[in-house]
Amino acid sequence: MQHSEPPAQAVDILVGGGGINGAGIARDAVGRGLSVLLVEKDDLAAHTSQWSSKLIHGGLRYLEHYEFRLVGEALAEREVLLRVAPHLIRPLQFVLPHEPHLRPKWMLRAGLFLYDHLGGWSGQKQTLPKSFAANLSATKSSNWGAGLRPQFGEGFVYSDAQVNDARLVVENAKDARSRGADIRVGTAFVGAKRVGDIWHATIKDAKTATVQTIHARAIVNAAGPWVKDLLAHIDTPATKETVKHIKGSHLIVPRVHDEPHAYILQNKDGRIVFVIPYFERFSLIGTTDVPVTDFAAPQITDDETQYLLDLANTYLARPLTREDIVSTYAGVRPLYDDGGDDPSAITRDYTLKLDHQEGGAPLLNIYGGKITTYRKLAEHAIEKLLPFFPNAKKPSWTDTPLQAGATAQSLIALCNEIQTRGISAGYAHRLVNRYGLAADQLATADMGEIFDETFSEAEIPYLRDHEWAQSAQAMLQRRTKTNLLASPATLPRIHAAIEQALTSQR
Repeated sequence: MQHSEPPAQAVDILVGGGGINGAGIARDAVGRGLSVLLVEKDDLAAHTSQWSSKLIHGGLRYLEHYEFRLVGEALAEREVLLRVAPHLIRPLQFVLPHEPHLRPKWMLRAGLFLYDHLGGWSGQKQTLPKSFAANLSATKSSNWGAGLRPQFGEGFVYSDAQVNDARLVVENAKDARSRGADIRVGTAFVGAKRVGDIWHATIKDAKTATVQTIHARAIVNAAGPWVKDLLAHIDTPATKETVKHIKGSHLIVPRVHDEPHAYILQNKDGRIVFVIPYFERFSLIGTTDVPVTDFAAPQITDDETQYLLDLANTYLARPLTREDIVSTYAGVRPLYDDGGDDPSAITRDYTLKLDHQEGGAPLLNIYGGKITTYRKLAEHAIEKLLPFFPNAKKPSWTDTPLQAGATAQSLIALCNEIQTRGISAGYAHRLVNRYGLAADQLATADMGEIFDETFSEAEIPYLRDHEWAQSAQAMLQRRTKTNLLASPATLPRIHAAIEQALTSQR
């Protein structure tokens, strides 16, 4: 079927890629008064951004690679993001069992001292508890060694934070849209060429096959693992920059202990693996570091599964088997190729490369990065583009909350208030942890069926109309994790309700 092409649309910035970096850049740019169009060929957070270790952290192990600036910036950002999205990011304490033959105590103490102070050296006040040595044996007041073998009697405790990664992407996109950004999901970046100081770009809607021309004063290539692929469709000289695609895989198992803390486990190969509380019933174990060339649909391998199980079982009192695995996932991190051979040692820092060809329209390519520093990456990206937009607002502003008025206290109050409407405590907590203050408009007397206290019929039109979710996978995996939380008996009925709602819209 042929579709007539809509008239060319003019924007200041065209962003290619709907992961955390693209969404963060769109939010920052539109908040400075620039017109923004973001296109994502699949779905928001469909790839790398939903398959992280779910942490906002400085990266304790990066200190061994002398990444002091990266760690300091990440620790400062950890504090900012706790204020920006308190419904999605929460403090989490980590226990590091001491293994004398791997790293001596003095080294761990020195590293944790730096970890406690690097973020504060930037001027950002650090509010999370500082690290301390801990007895891992159970006492009346603590059980820092819960679930561990009794041989692990000493260790250290430090602080970081946990994040709902895919929802953080969606919230940034929603905030950008509320300020005037045009967010198009299921729309591919086809190509672009410079015409003087304007880009003539082509985009294509996957559902309608409609092709449209975009006149953009700047392009930001935030395609993540596809950064080089997208660049190949832009008429500009080749660059020397490359990325290494590093796969990180995770296991989801039943909770290995009942305490609220996580573990960071050392392996004899020098790597570390996290065991993190995940929702109410699960533990998340990961990650691996495996170079790959096929990054479109990564899967965990048998070797990775065994690696994670073997390391976890070195520490856990009750060994895990493959039969314990509830689910697995793998994601590919597009790391800037700094020439190193060790995947674990490749920098997690980001690199921004500006191409403007002797005064022509600028192109900004984004390499690397991590979810913790997405906001600073976006800030630095816009700062690189500001010389081309002299009328844009100059000050950085994205340290303001994604939801005005959202604090830990306001979220608790809303959760309590929602329960007075006849909604169970379990589902009220899910709504608030999922949508923050927006849960107030969802939690009504007429929510339709509530499935297993995990998901309701009322969420379907909200996710479809307000969060760009156009499939059951978008709703149940990326935006709500209902695929994991609902019972196997209930999931088919949820899928049927979603399909009926989406079909009626078509």
